[in-house]
Amino acid sequence: MTEELTYAASGVDIDKANRLVDRIKTIAKSTARPGVMGDIGGFGGLFSLNVAQMEKPVLVSSTDGVGTKLKIAFLTGRHDTVGIDLVAMCVNDILVQGARPLFFLDYFATGRLDEGLAEAVISGIGDGCRQAGCALIGGETAEMPGFYKDNEYDLAGFAVGLVDNAKIIDGSEIRRGDNLVGIASSGLHSNGYSLVRKIVFDVLKMDVTTHVPDLGRTIGEELLTPTRIYASAIESLARDLPLRGLAHITGGGISENVVRVIPDSCGIRMFEGSWDIPPIFPFLQKAGKIADNEMKRTFNNGIGMIAIVPEQVTSEVVARLRGMDEKVFIIGEIIKRSETGPRIDWVENDACRAQ
Repeated sequence: MTEELTYAASGVDIDKANRLVDRIKTIAKSTARPGVMGDIGGFGGLFSLNVAQMEKPVLVSSTDGVGTKLKIAFLTGRHDTVGIDLVAMCVNDILVQGARPLFFLDYFATGRLDEGLAEAVISGIGDGCRQAGCALIGGETAEMPGFYKDNEYDLAGFAVGLVDNAKIIDGSEIRRGDNLVGIASSGLHSNGYSLVRKIVFDVLKMDVTTHVPDLGRTIGEELLTPTRIYASAIESLARDLPLRGLAHITGGGISENVVRVIPDSCGIRMFEGSWDIPPIFPFLQKAGKIADNEMKRTFNNGIGMIAIVPEQVTSEVVARLRGMDEKVFIIGEIIKRSETGPRIDWVENDACRAQ
């Protein structure tokens, strides 16, 4: 007689997943904000929009993942920070259009559900949501036996924000003479990790516990540094000061992300050496023998967000950000586009270095 089979026998434990949902409810409640309706665990997350002060409300959405940075979490056994990265990658993308983050959903997929590991990941998501001022209102935990290795998983995130149509930041108002104000990153953020892992593990033959004197900590600790979330800084600026353009510096680096937000008639003069570059970048460049152009189009190189502002308010923008304990640098200016030259002209200029 054939043995009676169950879903749990095939590797999917619904009871375990239900216990995890109960633990996630506490994390979700810690991210609550006005508009949230109901608890985690329903078929869909509910959010009530308050658009009373808006003439033409527009929803802005973004989805992203953490990429191969997750491999570092697997190797270190530390899983409480990649959730911050997940929120950051989604939320920073909607901030650049002037949107205020409202709510977030996550997708967590693994081969065998480890409740403690999953809770650590989702606690990081909760931390990121609190930093961003948005609510975690739902998600999906998928247990898929045989699809992932033990203690490995994948993450995806989904953020939704709100902006009045008249206040959308789309770069259309950018003019010659505007300044580029760079806000410092916390390090690598969540881009370029396939190259990073090749350098660290294949070229340098390190493991995650190797202490690197130039960095002042282990390479694993450095590589797990969470992505900065710029919600408070950008919302403060957008409330009181004119922002003509914003660029989140992710894959493609400064070279490819800034040109996405400027008009076709404009170019950029970028001041080489005008900001502090965290030591992880020269460390990787030297070890991997990476050309300058490749560094610029792969990594953020110390600048995680760029605001393009009118020249006359630049000093006020810088002062506001420094008052919020941000490291800020004037890193370039908008110029007339050259008919034959590159969109970005890199020039040596130390005069604008922030002190």
